[in-house]
Amino acid sequence: MDEIKPPPRSRGIYLLPNLFTTAGLFAGFYAIIAAADGQFVNAAIAVFVAGLMDGIDGRVARLTGTSSAFGVQYDSLADLVSFGLAPALVMYHWSLSALKLDNAAMGRVGWAVAFLYAACAALRLARFNTQVGTVDKRWFVGLASPAAAGLMMSFVWAFADGSLGWNGDELRYVALAVTIVAALLMVSRIRFWSFKGSGEGGARGDRVPFVALFLVAVAIAVLFIDLPRVLFAVGVVYALSGPGYWLWQRSRRGEARA
Repeated sequence: MDEIKPPPRSRGIYLLPNLFTTAGLFAGFYAIIAAADGQFVNAAIAVFVAGLMDGIDGRVARLTGTSSAFGVQYDSLADLVSFGLAPALVMYHWSLSALKLDNAAMGRVGWAVAFLYAACAALRLARFNTQVGTVDKRWFVGLASPAAAGLMMSFVWAFADGSLGWNGDELRYVALAVTIVAALLMVSRIRFWSFKGSGEGGARGDRVPFVALFLVAVAIAVLFIDLPRVLFAVGVVYALSGPGYWLWQRSRRGEARA
């Protein structure tokens, strides 16, 4: 008796979520091209657009039931370009390349630190992919690569428009420090709040107080007062929140032991 063979598995992919992922990848690629042409404000904005697309594609996949292993891997590769390579190269072209004005050795430090950031972003994404089903969803272990890219690009955007009177050449050592800190925070074990609710699951775990909606409206209003500078301030505060929470926990443990 002949066995009934199962129908062949479809090799197609879901279009809608991967369309947003492709848009984010394009924005990251455009940021690299714009930075090479000296259009640093446009490059920084493009990385933020990539972050918006990255936030949309996963939600669209969950809402439409079109999540797939292909989409997860494609999203990770796109994130490496948009939040790893693009911020590193934008920062290098805008400021880190000016380290060669000091001496040849510092010039090599500039591109080495840019590579360090890109490598740490790749390591952060790889670690996230392997731990996605085992960690508390309320927290990111290490600074998320989109947040690190936001810190980097808000710094560039805040000063590249020239309204504050400083340019990338003059801020090269500040840019060096920002890049190193963002890179190391990504691969650290420090926890950062993920804004994903209480982690209890279900609709109740995602509910927030009414005052949170009011604060969102206030935040949107403040953002449009001076968008690049406010984004940079938000990025700095969020980057400091992880080490601050870690220090607070250590002090509480010390008091408990005492």
